[in-house]
Amino acid sequence: MIQSMTGYGKATAELPDKKINVEIKSLNSKAMDLSTRIAPLYREKEIEIRNEVAKVLERGKVDFSLWIDKKDADQLITPINQEVVEAYYKRVKEISATIGIPEPEDWFSTLLRMPDVMSKNEIQELGDEEWAMVRVAVEEAIQHLVDFRKQEGAALEKKFREKIANIGRLLEAVAPFEKERVDKVKERITDALEKTLSVDYDKNRLEQEIIYYIEKLDVNEEKQRLSNHLKYFINTLESGNGQGKKLGFIAQEMGREINTLGSKSNHAEMQKIVVQMKDELEQIKEQVLNVM
Repeated sequence: MIQSMTGYGKATAELPDKKINVEIKSLNSKAMDLSTRIAPLYREKEIEIRNEVAKVLERGKVDFSLWIDKKDADQLITPINQEVVEAYYKRVKEISATIGIPEPEDWFSTLLRMPDVMSKNEIQELGDEEWAMVRVAVEEAIQHLVDFRKQEGAALEKKFREKIANIGRLLEAVAPFEKERVDKVKERITDALEKTLSVDYDKNRLEQEIIYYIEKLDVNEEKQRLSNHLKYFINTLESGNGQGKKLGFIAQEMGREINTLGSKSNHAEMQKIVVQMKDELEQIKEQVLNVM
């Protein structure tokens, strides 16, 4: 089964004092394009996280986020370092008195803007037990994204089968017009000779020229190659994951045959069919860009 490159996954890890949230999103891309936003405590594991994401997802423009929600409201408040505030207060008063400049009118807001007044959280070390729980959440979020990709892939596969079947039916619809096209070409040339030019001509030679002309417009090879490409597309679709690029190449080959069929058609109804084929193929090309 094919997979889409579009996906979304989310998971959480519940710890006694906090909740760890992991979110991962992906869109289509020719290669793995991974960006991460990871809470400081877990940044030492970024390489490990990147390797796991790249190994499982393979391709896509991927956004990975890992953040912490504190359960205790007091933990959400950034503490003020009182000792630093007092030191700044004394020092500013001394400078003001020494050089004769007025003291700040709003002492509190002034002091809060001074460096290191807002105490930073104590440096924490990531324990093995905590990381084990967070890693499970990372793997779970990745798996949810993979499941999402599979669902999208199933929808894409259904769409592709429908479009390929439509092109196949349109290809079969070309056949009735081929003999009619030969007769019209012969009639057009004969009328031109008899009515427009009003000249005598060698009918045997005319037949030879018409045969040569018709051979140049023969589309049997294009029809056969296009039919083979349609079958190959379905076979590739059924061969498993990671076939997006290959399906894109097959769609390009299908386009070449359809274009040649149109240039050789020389018949209004056949050209209409070719236009319909191109419309179906364009929809395939648009969607195949999103296939893994």
